[in-house]
Amino acid sequence: MLTRYAIILAAGQGTRMKSKLYKVLHPVCGKPMVQHVVDQISKLHIDTTVTIIGHGAEMVKAQLGNQSEYVLQEEQLGTGHAVMQAKELLSGKQGTTLVVCGDTPLIKAETMEALFNHHVEKGAKVTVLTAQADDPTGYGRIIRNEAGLVEKIVEHKDATDEERSIAEINTGTYCFDNQALFEALSEVTNDNVQGEYYLPDVIEILKNKGEIVTAFKTADFAETLGVNDRVALSEAEQIMKQRINRQHMKNGVTIIDPLNTYIGADVEIGPDTIIMPGTIISGKTVIGSDSQIGPNSEIKDCQIGDATIIRQSVAHDSHIGSHVNIGPFAHIRPDSAIHDDVKIGNFVEIKKAVFGKASKASHLSYIGDAEVGSDVNIGCGSITVNYDGKDKFLTKIEDGVFIGCNSNLVAPVTVGKGAYVAAGSTITKNVPGDALAVARSRQVNKENYVQKLNVNK
Repeated sequence: MLTRYAIILAAGQGTRMKSKLYKVLHPVCGKPMVQHVVDQISKLHIDTTVTIIGHGAEMVKAQLGNQSEYVLQEEQLGTGHAVMQAKELLSGKQGTTLVVCGDTPLIKAETMEALFNHHVEKGAKVTVLTAQADDPTGYGRIIRNEAGLVEKIVEHKDATDEERSIAEINTGTYCFDNQALFEALSEVTNDNVQGEYYLPDVIEILKNKGEIVTAFKTADFAETLGVNDRVALSEAEQIMKQRINRQHMKNGVTIIDPLNTYIGADVEIGPDTIIMPGTIISGKTVIGSDSQIGPNSEIKDCQIGDATIIRQSVAHDSHIGSHVNIGPFAHIRPDSAIHDDVKIGNFVEIKKAVFGKASKASHLSYIGDAEVGSDVNIGCGSITVNYDGKDKFLTKIEDGVFIGCNSNLVAPVTVGKGAYVAAGSTITKNVPGDALAVARSRQVNKENYVQKLNVNK
């Protein structure tokens, strides 16, 4: 296989976004646009990927890490000028170079692979990725000759009425013979109204030298959408959402209302799991089979087992086992580990806690910085008092413990195996195993006290 390179154009500021956030870092379905592009390119056999960065350079490098090499374009002087910045890394090397924009999050690896293959089959020096547009207004038109090769690309403003009637448009993604690309770039000038160096000028230069310039038309126009403002960002979000949801449904996941279900690009869901309306699943979440998530639940960066139910609840950065029942209106905060067969009921908050197998906290409890063993029952309104105003402390509740309703466990404290804590107790000392801890004032009844209050009835 020929050596392959990829150049990602990601240096523009994106002023039309009207945002402090650098354009290619705006998320689509929870992932920055440029990350979508790099993830698709990573599925191809690419020897070197170079990202051209400018505004927000450090943030882009922090996002992509070692998935790419980087070249800084200090001044943004056009797409041709951007590609020129990769000269030191790629000039003179044999192979094929893909040039793609970092603001095209919908482009697929399969399409780029087909573009590469078409380029090689035709023996071309340049292959343009094109698409059929319902409304080609504003796009460069592809003018083909009788042999089907590209004769020229005409910008909309320069096109005749006949040329404007052509619906095949330039998407801004190309394959080049790498050596021919950089040789032609040395001939590109900025003799135009904008004073910029345009990449499409390379096509005309190579065409005038008698080189083969061809085009490959993608079947899906939506793949080529470039995001330049918030309207296009919303369009990309909708298209990506539909694509992601459709793929999960093809894999055996039931999504009751795809229009009101939001699933991130990296989420994995097992077959026969049901996703109810109003649910948002994001990050690196992995959900097993036969589970039910939602309605109206938010899951982020969680590992969830099989046959688990989460209703009207929030769970972040946690491990949740199989046959677990959570909600409604529960909050699983980061660094929690909930084992199999656990019940976390309504208005229960779990934070940085371990819940052993078959334990329960069914109502109105806060369990933070805690290690809860197996077969523990935590009664309604009970909390671990983990914070003294300065530091956090650990509560240990061992296997088989029963915590009565409205109990406070003031950390650091351990409740031993099989112990009971009486309802309404505030526990400040360790409780031995199999003991009953009662920590509350003795009840006193004042007979006939109400009559002394002289309350009018």
